[in-house]
Amino acid sequence: MTALPNPKLYSSLDAAVAAREQLRASGKRVVLTNGVFDLLHTGHLYYLEKARGYGDALFIALNGDASVRQLKGPLRPVQAEENRAYALAATWFVDGIVVFQNKRLTAEILALKPDVYCKAGDYTLEKLDPDERRALEQVGAKIVFLPFLPGFSTTNLIAKIKAAGEV
Repeated sequence: MTALPNPKLYSSLDAAVAAREQLRASGKRVVLTNGVFDLLHTGHLYYLEKARGYGDALFIALNGDASVRQLKGPLRPVQAEENRAYALAATWFVDGIVVFQNKRLTAEILALKPDVYCKAGDYTLEKLDPDERRALEQVGAKIVFLPFLPGFSTTNLIAKIKAAGEV
């Protein structure tokens, strides 16, 4: 399958950094978040819209397929990275997406130097990966934990889909 055109998906980290530097030069604050966003659901949308409110542009470091398999196992992701990126790009509150293939995004944090880094409320400062946390502190990013919207998870959604398929 050919990937759909996606102007918000940067072809490389260097391209994302160039876009970020343009925003910095014009005085814009960049918010960074990351995740798998396998089956985009209400919880994701709520979180991303709230994250966007902390700056002028929201960049997503999207876990690539290899990264997702490391984190979630061999049956994930359900959707390929290009499809997940396209769905995220269709929202008004996402300004840029860069795919990363490692388990952690330390290099992306150091390169993008976000003004703000957001995670959902199921995280705490103590739960952040220590290397990622050091990188965020090194670049001076404000770390924000947004309220977790209970009742929404990709794992639960997959279970519901499986159950519905058996009806």
